[in-house]
Amino acid sequence: MKTSPLQLRFLLPCLVVSLLALGQSRPLSDGKTFAGWEGDTNRTWRIVDGAFVGGSLENNIPQNEFLATHQSFTNFVLKLKFKLVGTEGFVNAGVQIRSERTEDPPNEMRGYQADIGEGWWGALYDESRRNTVLVKPDPADVKKALRPGDWNEYTIRCEDRRIRTWINGVPMIDYTEPDQTIPQHGLIGLQIHGGAKAEVSYKEITLERLPSP
Repeated sequence: MKTSPLQLRFLLPCLVVSLLALGQSRPLSDGKTFAGWEGDTNRTWRIVDGAFVGGSLENNIPQNEFLATHQSFTNFVLKLKFKLVGTEGFVNAGVQIRSERTEDPPNEMRGYQADIGEGWWGALYDESRRNTVLVKPDPADVKKALRPGDWNEYTIRCEDRRIRTWINGVPMIDYTEPDQTIPQHGLIGLQIHGGAKAEVSYKEITLERLPSP
């Protein structure tokens, strides 16, 4: 069936609007509430000056805790600012992508993690699944990019089976998943690692959807 010029006149604006929506970044947090997210918001997570803040510098965090989106995503560019500080123990955090909640224990998440913390900056870890580092960045690139104890920006780009990350605009890792059984969609999560007196903050969280297959 052919499309008439009159039909095209009405279809083209709709197509343009659709493409703009696909390529636009939108905030995943309103900076005031936990709308769109779930996790231990009674003890672990709070909102301070527009940022999600997890953990404590006074008390040891007994276990990993994650703040996770309700919504699942496939292909996207995720940007956020983070700051990690700690006084003792394993001071570590991370950003989960294409992940899911585990049933046992219910506080954990399973999936890819863009790591945060000394010795782990910029690494891609497979949390609670293969439990291994999939790829690590060049330490020289980490040193060039990182502002320790201050705000830094993560950019995470997921396209089909390829995952790329940047810290403060400096490339960290470029990984293509060889295992065809590993899902390439899922939740986004923000982690504070257990076993430390540590505090992590995340703010200005935005996501741009990319075309999916």
